[in-house]
Amino acid sequence: MCVGKCVGAAMVVGMRNVLGSVGTWVVRRCVTGPELARMSNHTDVLTSMRYEWRHTGRTPGARRSLAVLQERHPDIGVDGLDDLCGVVTILEARGGRTVIERARIVQALLEECGDPELHRALLQTLLPGIVSVCRQLRFGDGIVRDPSETVSMALGFASELLTDWAGQSRTYAAPDLLSALRGRLRRWLMKEKAASLATRANYSDNEPAVESSPLLARLNSFRGSQYERIAGITYARVFEGRSLHDVAAADHSAPSTLQKELQHFAIHYLI
Repeated sequence: MCVGKCVGAAMVVGMRNVLGSVGTWVVRRCVTGPELARMSNHTDVLTSMRYEWRHTGRTPGARRSLAVLQERHPDIGVDGLDDLCGVVTILEARGGRTVIERARIVQALLEECGDPELHRALLQTLLPGIVSVCRQLRFGDGIVRDPSETVSMALGFASELLTDWAGQSRTYAAPDLLSALRGRLRRWLMKEKAASLATRANYSDNEPAVESSPLLARLNSFRGSQYERIAGITYARVFEGRSLHDVAAADHSAPSTLQKELQHFAIHYLI
């Protein structure tokens, strides 16, 4: 029972949200289910976003945002469009606009993406480029278990970049954004790899204690399984005394979500 009490400690107030406020809005509205990282295929995330955009891009709010874009940037060639779905469509490779024309529209969207609707439109436009960045980094193969986790993090980082760069005027906005995204995603993968190696080292350093600790032996038995990650986090909580907030930050997860996951693991696999 001591394990259950330790893992089930009081919930930490306030969630560390790596996706950022607008990124969270996108994830919550675009994906059915509790977490992007639990989805089995990264294409499910993208398909959900595309289906969601068909509605979001045509709402009254989207039309009002388009009117603002047309008023502030009358020379970018979006007059006559009915909604933001139309803007995203003409920004596709086969949308009938030249590379220069598309670049001017993206430049204007970045300048105005303090508007949530235009932010969402620009994120939708960047989806093919975001997938390309993930592909360049092999979707985190060998570092994360599920490619969808890499895609979801890339979406969150891209949304953060749009928030950080909102109002800037960049002639090559799309390439600049994707280049910055690649750097952020690579750094995240490097941290994930380092955390994984540290967890394995902790297991190795405590190998002699297995016989004297049935719990440690049980946690070690999950090496190489689908529960290796949560077993490592349990080790950090029980044997290292690390706080829930600290392990959640290292795991890039919300404390409340991780708390429930730890409780489930302890009840069903440890107690």
